[in-house]
Amino acid sequence: MTAPSPRPARPWGTVGAGAAAVAACAVCCAGPVLAVLGGIGVTSAIGALWMPALAVLAVAAGLGLLVVRRRRRTASCRTGRARADLGMPTLGPPPDTGSGSATR
Repeated sequence: MTAPSPRPARPWGTVGAGAAAVAACAVCCAGPVLAVLGGIGVTSAIGALWMPALAVLAVAAGLGLLVVRRRRRTASCRTGRARADLGMPTLGPPPDTGSGSATR
């Protein structure tokens, strides 16, 4: 027969660790989640109070997108077509320099 363990098993330890992890995640992510929800709320309040504001914001966002895309397109770097000298060594004997006999 085995001796009883001095401490009874506690199944709540795992649940407590999981609850602590959930609480830590909630504290960590609360700021960004509240910021997104606050932004949605502010936009909804503006839209409810003054409906054309959403149209103005949509047009401004579209114009900003077009300006950014045009600037990127004109600022893109393009080179002309040309042969590239890679500086690779040639195989075989060195080219003749034409200065006469080099062995004398």
